[in-house]
Amino acid sequence: MVASVPIIGSMMKQTSKQILTMLAFVLPLLGMVSLAIPGVRAQSVVTLIVTDPLTGVGIYGWDPVSYFTEAEPLPGRADFEYIWNKVPWHFATAANRDIFEGAPEIYAPQFGGHGAMGIARGYVSDSNPTIYTVFKQRLYLFYSAANREAFLLAPDEAAREAEARWPELSKGLSIN
Repeated sequence: MVASVPIIGSMMKQTSKQILTMLAFVLPLLGMVSLAIPGVRAQSVVTLIVTDPLTGVGIYGWDPVSYFTEAEPLPGRADFEYIWNKVPWHFATAANRDIFEGAPEIYAPQFGGHGAMGIARGYVSDSNPTIYTVFKQRLYLFYSAANREAFLLAPDEAAREAEARWPELSKGLSIN
């Protein structure tokens, strides 16, 4: 009985490889089918503004104003909600909601909350709302602490690169 365990494991690996191989051939064909039908276009699964995939709330429900006013960012509350750019944003307090409402372009994270260093390097990446920096009164989120550190080595240059690349990179993103 012990001898059959490696055989079963080997068979499972082989089956997994076969499934992956079939998917590698079938998925591109499905993409071609949609291209062959007039009016059908592939929809981006990456949205212009980073949202919680379950709730649709901007930057996973974190209060964007709190990044500027507190030592650490605060989670927002659903009872202090404001819709901006078709996305609900949550705030820790009614005062923070009102501040954001007056100047959302100041308090919202740059690049829709996508990883700033990824944008500077020419690609769209996820971000972690707990890995951030406020630089020149703008909020930047990052995928990892290493990306934040890379940004902080030359923040002016990284911010300039990201600003230059964002218009082109954001074209392919879907509106929430």
